[in-house]
Amino acid sequence: MNSVYQPLFQSMTLRSGVEVKNRIVMAPMTNFSSHDDGTVSDDEVAYYARRSGGVGMVITACANVTENGKGFHGEFAAHRDEMIPSLRRLAQAIQAKGAKAVLQIFHGGRSCPPELVPNGDVVSASAVANEAEGAVVPRALEDAEIRDIVTAFGEATRRAIEAGYDGVEIHGANGYLIQQFFSPHSNRRTDEWGGSLEKRMAFPLAIVDEVTRVVREHANRPFLVGYRFSPEEPTTPGITMNDTLALVDRLADQPLDYLHVSLMDFWSKPHTGADTSQTRLALIQRQVGERVPVMGVGSIHTPDEARKALETGVPLIALGRELIMEPDWVEKVEQGRESEIRTTLSKNDRETLVIPEPLWQAIINTPGWFPVV
Repeated sequence: MNSVYQPLFQSMTLRSGVEVKNRIVMAPMTNFSSHDDGTVSDDEVAYYARRSGGVGMVITACANVTENGKGFHGEFAAHRDEMIPSLRRLAQAIQAKGAKAVLQIFHGGRSCPPELVPNGDVVSASAVANEAEGAVVPRALEDAEIRDIVTAFGEATRRAIEAGYDGVEIHGANGYLIQQFFSPHSNRRTDEWGGSLEKRMAFPLAIVDEVTRVVREHANRPFLVGYRFSPEEPTTPGITMNDTLALVDRLADQPLDYLHVSLMDFWSKPHTGADTSQTRLALIQRQVGERVPVMGVGSIHTPDEARKALETGVPLIALGRELIMEPDWVEKVEQGRESEIRTTLSKNDRETLVIPEPLWQAIINTPGWFPVV
C-alpha cells in the first residue's frame, strides 16, 4: 500500500464499543431488488456480499418500519417479526466478508407511492404535498399514530438486534418522514410535534430516544446507532443550514455512534442561513466538536479524494456509486493497485459486478447518474 493512504485503514472504536477495521463505509443505496413481500432476494444478498470484503461497515438500503412506510418498489422490510430470518440472511452475508452490518431504518411518509401503502393512505407531518408535479397530498398523522411510528422504529431496532446486525442507522434524510417533521415546508403543525424549530425536532429526537432505549434493553453485545440527515432543502420555507446546526447540536448530546451527512458533494457549501464560505461538513464538524463522529459522503471517487476528505477531520468516509462500479475499491487501495480502480461502467458489466437487474436498469436508464461508456 502507498503509505499516504494508511490513515484510511486505521481502525476505529465507536461509542457503543463496535470496532470498524477501517474508515471506509458502503453508503446506503436503494437497489429496487427485494421480493414484493419485503424479503431480501438472492440477487441482493450476492450484491452486498460482493461489496463487503474491503469496507469497515456496510449500511444497507432503507427498510420500512411500518407497513405504510414503504417508499420504493423492491424495498426490503423490517416492520414485522416474520422479516427477521430475511434480515438475518443479509447481515450474515455482509459479516462473512468481514464488514460490520448496519440496517438503515425509515418511514417514507409523503414520499411513499400510494400503490405501496395500504388503501393508498399516504401520511406525513401535515397535509402538504412535496413540490414534484402530480405529488400526492398526504394525510396529517394524528398524535397517537405519531407515537406508534416512534415505537415502530424501536421495534425495527429490536428485530435488527435479533437478526444479528451490528447496528442501525436512523434515516432522517432525503425528504422522508423524519425530515418531513423537521422541515417547515412539510410540517405546519401547531401541537407538540411542530411549529417552532424546537418542536420540529421533537419527532427525530423521540425516535433517537426510543431506538437507543431499545438497544439498552435488548442488545447483549455492542450495537451502534447512527443518524443520517440532509443539511438543507431547496424549498421555501425549507430546512436551512442554521436549522440543521441546531439539530446536530442536540443530536450530538444523544448516545449516537455517528452522524451521517447526506450530500451529493462532500465539498459543497451552504446556500443560505450560515457561513457560505465554509463547507457544510466543516460547519457541522465544528458544531459537534468531539461529541460524536461525523460521516461524510459525496462524489469521493479516488483514494486521493478520500484521503483529502479524511484530512478535514471527518473520521468516516462513505462511498456509494464508487463501490457499485468497483466492488474491490478498498482492496485495490490496500494492495497498491489503485491505478486499476474502475471509474466507468460499460453496458456489459452487470454480471461481472454482481448488480441486480432492477438496479442495473435504473443505472442504464438514468442519464448522468453513472458514467456509462
